[in-house]
Amino acid sequence: MLHIVLVEPEIPMNTGNIARTCAATGSVLHLIEPLGFDISDKAVKRAGLDYWHLVDVRTYKSLDDFFAHNQVGQMFLLSTKAPRSYAEASFSEDCFLFFGKETKGLPEDFLRVHRDHCLRIPIRAEARSLNLANAVAIVAFEALRQQGFPHLSRQGKMTEWNDS
Repeated sequence: MLHIVLVEPEIPMNTGNIARTCAATGSVLHLIEPLGFDISDKAVKRAGLDYWHLVDVRTYKSLDDFFAHNQVGQMFLLSTKAPRSYAEASFSEDCFLFFGKETKGLPEDFLRVHRDHCLRIPIRAEARSLNLANAVAIVAFEALRQQGFPHLSRQGKMTEWNDS
């Protein structure tokens, strides 16, 4: 199972899109507080997130709280500052992918402590970064591709239609 960890996410639409990716892939979504939005049942219903029931969402008061409640084996920290591309990594089944808040990324001290586990998505030097939801989708689907897309449907059902 893939684990997506968002550290202090700020923008509700990004987290909503990431939650949808988690729903579609069966990945667990871990949210590290503070959050820049409300995820109460009332707020989720008001936002029309009809897939929210398919997401295993877990919240934590801090990174320390997260590590106290999870046995983390393989982990990767995604950052624009990382020297190595995500395409160079080998992702295990129980991998944890950490992403930082939209305005600042992951905390510098956290990156330094786990320097050998830092990855980046290659982009143009002139571009600051990708949208958080896009970054999560890119790396999550690469990890799942390497694992053979476990438990995911591999074929769509094309409807036949008549050209007349």
